[in-house]
Amino acid sequence: MLAQQRQAAILDLVRRHGGVRVSELVREFGVSDMTIRRDLETLADRGLLAKVHGGATLIGPGSTDEPGFAAKSIRQQAEKAAIAARAVELVQPGMALALSAGTTTAALAERLVDVAGLTVVTNSVPVADALYRAGRPDQTVVLTGGIRTPSDALAGPFADGAIRSLNVDLLFLGIHGMSARAGLTTPNLMEAETNRLLVAAARRVVVLADHTKWETVGIATIAALGEADVVITDAGLPAEAQAILAGEVGELVVVEP
Repeated sequence: MLAQQRQAAILDLVRRHGGVRVSELVREFGVSDMTIRRDLETLADRGLLAKVHGGATLIGPGSTDEPGFAAKSIRQQAEKAAIAARAVELVQPGMALALSAGTTTAALAERLVDVAGLTVVTNSVPVADALYRAGRPDQTVVLTGGIRTPSDALAGPFADGAIRSLNVDLLFLGIHGMSARAGLTTPNLMEAETNRLLVAAARRVVVLADHTKWETVGIATIAALGEADVVITDAGLPAEAQAILAGEVGELVVVEP
């Protein structure tokens, strides 16, 4: 197992149990005590967990906490890959798409390079980079410009002005959190307005959200749950949450990592 994969698995254990002991992780992964301590140090430096004597605990996120793109990219990698693989099935050659910022939308971008004739509007630097590196001459990529946020989104007046007059077939929306009360949320006020405009520009809105996003609430609401035509999530989402979402959104799609 690679260090990144092990660290992602450690984070998942911390999320599920609220905390872990070094001794338990040594047994779980079959590596040395020192290796586990280095993993925990790396994750703590990225602000993903809190080191305590003999182990680590979960950091309770505030409504304005905004981990960077690199920190989020090692979380729930298998879930995000499965969600992206299902999302690309909704895309037809020649469509006009919008992709918001996020690590799951970035995973989707890696798969969009195989679809011909797309026009992709995005405020995500990693999404635009993935499509640019593919170098398909039959794809058009529009990067909005704007002020860069910790999640590698471009937001603010320049981004909003670029999006305001657009119409796209599908929006793939990455989110920080979702709940029955607050809807689809973000910890960044500037990103919230840019994402609202993306929602308004789309004929259909597809939300990409792994199970850890449920009951995570950012300071700003992007849209109500009912504004999502499709939500693609993973089987780690509790049955009760699945029932709530199924009653609110147009279609709930649950994938196996």
